[in-house]
Amino acid sequence: MARPVPLLLLESATALSGIGNGVVIVALPWLILERTGNAAIAGLIAACTAVPLLAASVFAGTLVDMVGRRRIAVLSDVLSALAVLAIPVADLTVGLSVGLLLGLAVIGAMFDPAGLTARETMLPAAAQAARWPIDRVNSVHESVWGLAYLIGPGLGGVLIARVGAVHTLWVTGVCFLLSALLVRFIAMAGVGHPPSRPANVRQAVLEGLRFVWRDRLLRTLGLLMIALIVLYLPIEGVVLPVYFQSIAAPQRLGATVMAMSAGGIAGSLLFGVFVSRVPRRATFIGGVVLSGLALLGMSFLPPFPLLLAFAALSGLAYGPVNPLANYAMQQRSPERLRGRVVGLMSSSAYAAGPAGFLLAGPLVQGIGVKPAFVMLAAAFLAIALLTTALPVLRELDRPA
Repeated sequence: MARPVPLLLLESATALSGIGNGVVIVALPWLILERTGNAAIAGLIAACTAVPLLAASVFAGTLVDMVGRRRIAVLSDVLSALAVLAIPVADLTVGLSVGLLLGLAVIGAMFDPAGLTARETMLPAAAQAARWPIDRVNSVHESVWGLAYLIGPGLGGVLIARVGAVHTLWVTGVCFLLSALLVRFIAMAGVGHPPSRPANVRQAVLEGLRFVWRDRLLRTLGLLMIALIVLYLPIEGVVLPVYFQSIAAPQRLGATVMAMSAGGIAGSLLFGVFVSRVPRRATFIGGVVLSGLALLGMSFLPPFPLLLAFAALSGLAYGPVNPLANYAMQQRSPERLRGRVVGLMSSSAYAAGPAGFLLAGPLVQGIGVKPAFVMLAAAFLAIALLTTALPVLRELDRPA
């Protein structure tokens, strides 16, 4: 008998966590720019979160395999909530200096990879409980993420205009706490105590690293995703906030990020519909190349309606990419290693965005918004075109 409740709880928690992070995407850079007026400082603070993210990405999957998926998901959301809520609390009490803001941002970033990994590893069990094909679940999961990032940045832009950037972060904390509450009630096989717990953390980490590196498809997809996200997320997190702040239009910032997310939702859902009719390799290559072309169109900062159209097209084209990466991880990793494989793949890519801020902040400060945007978009497109010359991607079309 089909049991859709675990999948519903999991995706609801994913949505709340994503909304919280979506608010942070626009609120934190805006807060930093509001307090310092310096894009380079905004980029530096964001980049400083890359070090703990990178370290956390290595150990997140191991923790999931050792402690259990549900426990880590709940703990991660609770700790993320406390770190985010400390920012407005500090502002109301001791005062919010740049150093304190940096410290809290770093602490908050440390917990995200574990929660992301834990929820991702629950997807196959949730699909089995609901009696849904795994491609359909991946499609829905990525669409939920897209919906969350559609709501979150838009909500963040509206709240910044109404109550200010620092008080907007109260919403993020509440979202994380509600996500933890929902995950706590997920009951299905494979989410509690791990069936085979690694005895040694170091050996467990190395085993996961070796597995991912020796699998040619996973290694290639992992490196590609890191390279693309290094260029993509700083566009949302540095370039667009600086541009829209320069024209005093926070609502337009939210609307632009929302357009990218709306396109991503549509792209993910279309992937679930047409995955059996279109080769996976062609879908992956076509998605990243078309997304790069749309980003290049955005980079010339055309009139706002055209900018929104390019933003939506970029998201639409990129929509199938993450479901395809999820499929590769799920089909090529054994159950006992799934936490480590998902942790290394997903969380390393997740950590790549803040690392790209280290480039984007000084670049914007040094040469201006438009030239920096063009350079980032052109680099994204160049890497996307490289995928056409990678024969290993044909393994996406081979049976599991």
